[in-house]
Parts: sequence; C-alpha cells; structure tokens
Amino acid sequence: MRPAAPAAALLALAMLAACSSANGSEPEASASDLLGGTPELAEFYGQELAWEDCGDGFQCATFEVPMDYEAPDGDRVEIAVNRLPAAEPSERIGSLVLNPGGPGGSGIEYAAAARLVTSAGLQQRFDIVGFDPRGVGQSTPLSCMSADEMDEVFFESDGGDEMAELEADSRAFAEACEANAGPLLGHVGTDDVARDLDVLRALLGDEQLSYMGASYGTYIGAYYAELFPDRARALVLDGAVDPQLDALEVAIEQAEGFETAFDAYAATCVVKDDCPLGTGVTVEEARANLTELVESVEGEDLENNKAGGEPIDSEVVLEGVLAALYSPDSWTQLNQGLTDVAEEGNGTRMQALVDALYEREDEEAYTNSTSMLYAVNCLDYPTPRETDAFEEAAEEAEEAAPLFGADVVWGSLPCAYWPVEGPAEPPVLTGAGAAPILVVGTTRDSATPYVWAEALAEQLESGVLLTRDGDGHTGYMMGDSCIDQVVDTYLIDLEVPSESTVCWGG
Repeated sequence: MRPAAPAAALLALAMLAACSSANGSEPEASASDLLGGTPELAEFYGQELAWEDCGDGFQCATFEVPMDYEAPDGDRVEIAVNRLPAAEPSERIGSLVLNPGGPGGSGIEYAAAARLVTSAGLQQRFDIVGFDPRGVGQSTPLSCMSADEMDEVFFESDGGDEMAELEADSRAFAEACEANAGPLLGHVGTDDVARDLDVLRALLGDEQLSYMGASYGTYIGAYYAELFPDRARALVLDGAVDPQLDALEVAIEQAEGFETAFDAYAATCVVKDDCPLGTGVTVEEARANLTELVESVEGEDLENNKAGGEPIDSEVVLEGVLAALYSPDSWTQLNQGLTDVAEEGNGTRMQALVDALYEREDEEAYTNSTSMLYAVNCLDYPTPRETDAFEEAAEEAEEAAPLFGADVVWGSLPCAYWPVEGPAEPPVLTGAGAAPILVVGTTRDSATPYVWAEALAEQLESGVLLTRDGDGHTGYMMGDSCIDQVVDTYLIDLEVPSESTVCWGG
C-alpha cells in the first residue's frame, strides 16, 4: 500500500489444522453455482471469456461489469484479465487470482510476472490470473491530470508559503479528478472491486475463489470474504491493511511503519565502511545525519544525469529514502543515491527510486496509479474535511515518526476536498462463515505495519496470522522459504498453520 503524496512542497510520497479435502481438488461447478444468485446480474455472470493468445504463454480477455451495482442497467465498465494456464492440466485445482495492491496497481502486469511472484508448485496446480481493477491500466481507465499537471502538483514547488501551496495543490488535484474522471470516480471503491472479483470467479468457471492479494489487495480480499463468504475457497492476504482505521489513523501508523523500516535499513548501513549516513554511528545518529543532509540541500536543484533531463528538486532525497524502504533489494541503490547527493549534488538515483514508486514511466508520462490511489482511498476511508484535524494528526505523527510522519499525514489532504463523499465510519469486515483465511504479516514491513496484520487476523472470524520476522513490504516470495511453503500448502491443500507460526527469514 503506497502512502499518499500531496505536493512537492512536502517530503512525503504522493502514497494487509486442515480445512477441507486433502488434495485441494474441487467438484466441477454447475451453472447455478457460478451465477451470483441475483437475477439483475445474471447477464454479467453469464458472459464467456474470449481468451486470446497475448504472448509468453499468457492468454488475455475482457469482460463487462456494471459501473453501479445498484443500477446494473446503466453504464458499464470493461475489466481486462490475463492468465497463465496451469503447467500440469491433469492436476489443475482451478484459478488463483492475484492482486498486487496500490490502490492502482495493475493485476495484469503483476500476473505477467507470475513466474517470479508465484512458486513453481502454484504454477503447476493453478491458472495464474490477473485483472486490472476498474479504473486501472487496461480496464476502463480513470484519469485526473496530464503528465505536466502531475509534475506541477507532485514534484514542483513555487517557493512560496508551503502550507498554502499544499492546500492549493490538493484542491486542484481533487477538482481535476472531478472535471476529468467522469461518473466512474464515484464507483472505484473496494466494495465495487470485490463484486467485480466475484463476477470474474464465475467467468473463470470456479465455484469458489482462490485469491492472493498483497498490500491493498488484502482489503479487496477481506471485502470479498464479507460479501461472499461461502464463495471463498482460500484467501491469502499478505501485507495486510487494517479496515477499521480512518484516513488519518492509516497515515500515522503507516508513517511509524516507515520509521521502523528506516531503523532496520540504518542498522545495516552503519556497519559498512561506505555508509553515507556514517560508519560506526548509532541508528539515532544516522537519522540525524540524514536530516542534516536533507536540510543542507533544501531549496537547491540537484544534478540530473538523464540526457536532456531537468534539474531535480531537492525534496527527492527524503522521498527516495521512503521509496527504497519498500524492499531491502533497494538499499544498495539508496546508499549510492545518498552518496551521490552528499558528494556530488546529484539526485539521479534518488529520482529513479521515486519514479519507480509513482510508476512515472519517463519524464513525459505516468500510469494512472496515483490518480487511482486517491480515487480509491478517498472513497474507502473516512476523512475529515477540516485542516485542523490534519494539523493535529501531523503533530502526532511527527512525534511518533520524526522523518516521515507529518508528510505522510498531509499526503491525504486531497481527500478533504474530494468531490465524492467517503464513508462516515470504517466498514466492519468479519467474513463470517468463510473458510479459514491466511493473513501474512512481516514484522518490519514499511508500508503495511505488522500491527495491521494482527488487527485484520483478529477482525476476520476465520483469520489465521502467519508471521514473517523480516524486512521489506509483504512476505511471500521475498526469499523466505518457510513463508512460501506455508502459503503454498494452504492454497493447494487447504491446510492452515497454527496461530503461533513464525518464520524467521530462512
């Protein structure tokens, strides 16, 4: 789950025993099993997916869903889907649907990396399926701003009053979404995505859903369990979101998660001779040294090695640190980037870290993931409309997370001006009646703190918590064979671990 990102005037980035048959096999579903049970939706559940080859062993298709499930005869949304057929058709269990999170992440692109993000065992037994949620990527898209306008809001500062600029940029972004996104803006919430997911389940020919969602994808899975508990075969919710939080609580706790992740990064850095934050110093001293570096380049333009590239705003330094905390695989690049800034005034590597998080494909283009991040979050989370509430939350966050706290909180400000009203209270998602649901939490997860996994496992009546003691965002296929084996066994054989299961990174 990405933290929200308000404007370049701030340093934040514009951003969840055995159950059944021993072999996991299922009876072939009848037409009545597959339909949603609502006559008004029979047309949608009765579609056929026209699969076409789309390269590298994958097949692609599209299907339609109602824009508004309360008015299914109205406008429609097209959903794009792809799949990698099971490598062992004779042992096929069914489909395993993936979602990478975001909000705004492309399930099509995630599934296209199936050979990297799922095990060979899962690829043998399941069709690996991805879909772009409504508004995202190849599905009916939602767009708020041009690339130039996005740069102005998220990467550029006019050098004036910081708070006034933040409020103006946040309001401008919300107004642009109202003007350009159309009626879809009010129908991209997670409840709608969960309903789309059930239509997809039926069209795939599965009586029950097997699903693995990462980060924000855990929210989709939890919502699915609430709406369709009897249709959930196996749900893996990795890097869990806590559905019971409001927008400012999410920001405060997420900032604490990034601060915890920074401490883990700093602890590995300071033992190295070339650590840009100091060798042999304490983690607290490393934090102070980073703050000093940020302040030393504040207001300056950093060099850009890209041919024809514009100078880089100095605020990229802290933004790049936050981006790198998603994965220890980025920590070497972070060390190099901070060294470049300190010794050469060059921000190229730090900008690359930020661009990857924003899905800023080049200097001229973005995917629409940032627009969708806000469109979904502003619909999903209760958010105050008064800036006083943000000021109080920012103070609390800064005390708990000095590096990132205030900026992550202010990143939610566009939702205060959002044209579509969000909920007054968070949803209560218990998944009552669902089969056991596996919730995976990583102890030093940056973007989805471990406490969220504990909370979601407790809120779901059949939730079972699997703990990974480690670094980075999410746990599955992160180099921990223990986690991978437990998840695979659950998905294939429907066996869940004991509540006390902890994997230690090996």
